[in-house]
Amino acid sequence: MKFRIVTGIILLIACAPVKTWAHAFPDHSEPTVGSTLRESPKIVKIWFDSYLESLFSSIEVFDQNQTRIDKKDGQVNEADPTLLSVNLPRLSPGLYTVRWVVVSRDGHKTEGDFKFRIEKP
Repeated sequence: MKFRIVTGIILLIACAPVKTWAHAFPDHSEPTVGSTLRESPKIVKIWFDSYLESLFSSIEVFDQNQTRIDKKDGQVNEADPTLLSVNLPRLSPGLYTVRWVVVSRDGHKTEGDFKFRIEKP
């Protein structure tokens, strides 16, 4: 009987989801994916569902001509290691692409992109 209880507890612990074992995927962002904005954002932020390794994570923003336009200061937030952000100059109306590459603390790399638009006033 004790063997079954111990075995059950071990299986429960082994099968329990652990946040640090997962790959990092975006949870939400500012601006939101596919959004249309009336004003230029000052910063792009992406929150992930796992802690990120700051040395191996990056974020870049490109205009319609695939020219990089961010301030090249992308970083993982020290106080919140699920947050990746980059500052922006004032953007003109148009379509922008955010590209990110992150490595979670489990060592797995994920990457992706999303677009947002700034409409003409």
